[in-house]
Amino acid sequence: MRAILIEYPKCSTCKKAKRWLEENQIQFQDRNIVENTPMKEELEKWISLSGKEIKKWFNTSGLKYKELNLKDKLQDMSEKEKIQLLASNGMLIKRPIFIEEDTILIGFKESEWKEKLKKIR
Repeated sequence: MRAILIEYPKCSTCKKAKRWLEENQIQFQDRNIVENTPMKEELEKWISLSGKEIKKWFNTSGLKYKELNLKDKLQDMSEKEKIQLLASNGMLIKRPIFIEEDTILIGFKESEWKEKLKKIR
């Protein structure tokens, strides 16, 4: 499987991640999170593989998150409902997301990416 970078082209953090991957010669398939929003089944798999709790998958600084007042609503939702919500709108999902076999990275922290991706460089 080829690595996938799920990103929003206008996002500055996504641009940094993409540039970093290119500079480190890590091949990936680019996927726009709005035009091709991750499906519920994909999210279930990735969230499980990432080892991170589901709330880390929400773009808490995004306008849609704030508009829907999710800070207060998420605590009363089941995991299934949260995944369904994420799958309903790509702008609710934290980005970028890098997926390569069993390695899932969300958000871009260069030191974390360097450490986790050294095996594929």
